[in-house]
Amino acid sequence: MFHSDGFHNLDRQECLRLLAKVPVGRVVYTRQALPAVLPVNFSLDTDSSVLLRTSASSDLVRAIDGVVVAFEADDFDAASRSGWSVVVTGRATVVTDPAEHDRLSRSGPRSWVAARDGVFVRIESDMVTGREVSGTPERG
Repeated sequence: MFHSDGFHNLDRQECLRLLAKVPVGRVVYTRQALPAVLPVNFSLDTDSSVLLRTSASSDLVRAIDGVVVAFEADDFDAASRSGWSVVVTGRATVVTDPAEHDRLSRSGPRSWVAARDGVFVRIESDMVTGREVSGTPERG
């Protein structure tokens, strides 16, 4: 059902389905006690967690390993005034298990930037929320 503000809340399954359709999202975390947002490419794992691949020596890995973060992805069409936004909230951890790292090397996200010391970061999908807006006519 649509609320009076024009937004429709999405259930978990619909959120995950939409996340799987886009290649880029944003990690929201704390850097030096201030909010920070970083765009990243990603994929979803079989357990619905968000997977990132980055350099082991990156500032991002140092900032988020072992802490709760938010991850947001969206898709909007300005012409039709429609789109959606999904937020995943959960603990981020660097994948350290060698077998899991090997599996993700074959099936996980491919970093858009070459990194010799690449690691995978998993963001658990403890809380998944989303909203969708359908086009509304412009009021003149």
